[in-house]
Amino acid sequence: MSAKAISEATGKDIINRNLAPLTSAVKCRFASVNENTKWEDLVLDNPWLKTESLVAKPDQLIKRRGKLGLIKVKTDYSSAKQWILERLGKDQQIGRANGKLKNFIIEPFIPHKADEEAYVCIYSHRHADTILFHHEGGVDIGDVDAKALKLEVPIGQNVTEEQILENLLTKVSPAKQKTIATFIVALYKMYVNLYFTYLEINPLVVTDSAIYILDLAAKIDSTADFICRASWGEIEYPPPFGRDAFPEEAYIADLDAKSGASLKLTILNKKGRIWTMVAGGGASVIYADTICDYGGASELANYGEYSGAPSEQQTYEYAKTILSLMTQEKHPDGKVLITGGGIANFTNVAATFKGIVTALTEYQTKILEHNITIYVRRAGPNYQEGLRIIREVGKTLRIPIYVFGPETHMTAIVGYALGKKSIPKETEQESVTANFLLPGGQDSNSVNAKQEVVDGSNDGAGSPTVASSNVRPKSTSSTSSVKPLFSINTKAIVWGMQTRAVQSMLDFDFVCRRHEPSVACLVYPFTGDHKLKFYWGHKEVLIPVYKKMEDAMSKHRNADVLVNFASLRSAYDSTIETLNYPQIRTIAIIAEGIPENMTRKLILLANEKKVTVIGPATVGGLKPGCFKIGNTGGMMDNILHSKLYREGSVAYVSRSGGMSNELNNIISRTTDGVYEGVAIGGDRYPGTTFMDHIMRYQADPEIKMIVLLGEVGGVEEYEVCEALKQKKITKPLVAWCIGTCASMFTSEVQFGHAGSCANSDQE
Repeated sequence: MSAKAISEATGKDIINRNLAPLTSAVKCRFASVNENTKWEDLVLDNPWLKTESLVAKPDQLIKRRGKLGLIKVKTDYSSAKQWILERLGKDQQIGRANGKLKNFIIEPFIPHKADEEAYVCIYSHRHADTILFHHEGGVDIGDVDAKALKLEVPIGQNVTEEQILENLLTKVSPAKQKTIATFIVALYKMYVNLYFTYLEINPLVVTDSAIYILDLAAKIDSTADFICRASWGEIEYPPPFGRDAFPEEAYIADLDAKSGASLKLTILNKKGRIWTMVAGGGASVIYADTICDYGGASELANYGEYSGAPSEQQTYEYAKTILSLMTQEKHPDGKVLITGGGIANFTNVAATFKGIVTALTEYQTKILEHNITIYVRRAGPNYQEGLRIIREVGKTLRIPIYVFGPETHMTAIVGYALGKKSIPKETEQESVTANFLLPGGQDSNSVNAKQEVVDGSNDGAGSPTVASSNVRPKSTSSTSSVKPLFSINTKAIVWGMQTRAVQSMLDFDFVCRRHEPSVACLVYPFTGDHKLKFYWGHKEVLIPVYKKMEDAMSKHRNADVLVNFASLRSAYDSTIETLNYPQIRTIAIIAEGIPENMTRKLILLANEKKVTVIGPATVGGLKPGCFKIGNTGGMMDNILHSKLYREGSVAYVSRSGGMSNELNNIISRTTDGVYEGVAIGGDRYPGTTFMDHIMRYQADPEIKMIVLLGEVGGVEEYEVCEALKQKKITKPLVAWCIGTCASMFTSEVQFGHAGSCANSDQE
């Protein structure tokens, strides 16, 4: 998750240390209380507790505490202590969420009149930051969106006191306008510099002599930790009210922080009987949706996902953690573990499954004791070996395990696990090979009747001949004024020493019968200029590597795509550098975890230069028969099976990279195939939106149908609905928005993608 809520105490501490000193804001004084607090030490550290009138309240991300009767106002130390102790560790029902009150905050009571209360809020969205202000604050403020005055500050611009005075403070007494304007300008500057994504103060008390911050709610962009650590300090992110923070969650979060892979775990109901261990951010949301659709929301024990090619050891640690949780309490009906996933792009399925098998072996006795049944569905690189290992361990350990591959739809195992569908006999596995890529492979005479690759002879371009059945001939001319992102002649520059991804691109080029590789060169600033050896079919080719991007651009003028594999720390700078070269029309940013403010600046600059940005946090995209980005489409057997070596007439756009492979699979089975597919990325602010690509698809006469895989979080799907109403989209559109299960959970859940969280009912 990118935007994370922080406690009121943490927010006020950050403001105390970082708000510009020239404002009239008084530093916040507060004392935090939890189950481990020693009251004697608390008084020694905060002597004002014994001498001043106090306010006590829970500090657990609870909204409308005043309306809920959870604020003790104008009290002394002994009464505040008694009030807290009466509630500390006790259950509290708030809406649908039930949880224990564990953290409180005590502050000095600030005497003030009702007309001295105001409201201020700053929040971020794709194109600007919005500042809301209302001259009346407090618990009875009502509908802020309808009442408050609003000022939008475009990305990269500062706000001035004049703008604040003119747009927000028209109903404030003239004597206080200057003081408030200075404060809001300083608050906004801190908001931007410290990567806040949301900051609300209600009430903000403005007296004749000073400004006091009473109640505060805030979120920060946790991915900016490497930039803001010194200013933030050590931050502990509290769980939403109604959900305890478990040590197992902290352990997985620590593993995630130390790994280039993604490892997420949220415990929803420790006593539940339905547990999941899902590969992929998008897949994990779809599995949660399906479980809830089958009526399993109350029994769903956890949400989590692992992706990004975790090692065997990391997968073992993840599986061991889930199995340890599953085997702590027995369930009268037994338990089920759904080990699902889509068709992986680059994760070695066999390696990850070896980690899972090690954990299963370790927990064999407890698995049998707790009557746990396991359902597996997975595909991707080396998946046959992975599924074989799982099947064998089930037989050896006598654990009930049902195993399925890509021939079974991804969510089918949920119906089997919950008893809603009968479990079929083992289905026939379809095999597609890419032996023709190996030396001697093109001489093989064996032909699988189900394969479209019918022989390995060369067609003059050094690529295999592909059967013409169900293949739409490529149009030689187009009446569309929209230039496609990719063509058979697209050339790309790859930033980063990603030899595996480059080889994957070359293998794809070869089976698409391109005359030459799509990768022009690599850029890697941490080495000198040299050349790397790759395979073009069974021949060897050398591709140059440059230390400087300038050299790559000047020597390869025909390259118009940059595939950026830079890490989250350097992806922004390398993309900014790329945008200085007009020859680049498309940039794919693979990295996950780029701070949102940086992404928004990239979007602004890319729009100015009319450059298409795919990502961040994406696997990329592809145009069958022409070009693919990095690891998109997975291994060669999947590319052949999904017929991605030639174009169809269905175009799709998805947030999830892993689910794009499922779309490739489904579309190839039910239509004439994929024409183009783009995974825009799982971050909150993708470089291009659903509408950007859908309108391209609408304008391209070669595309006959559009598929959209949306996701909870953001409001881009509403733009698609409006376009449909206005008849801007006239082609058939098949759309599915995943994450609808969010409304069934009693507390907020952050799904696998950073942008996949419903922050409002509309989202």
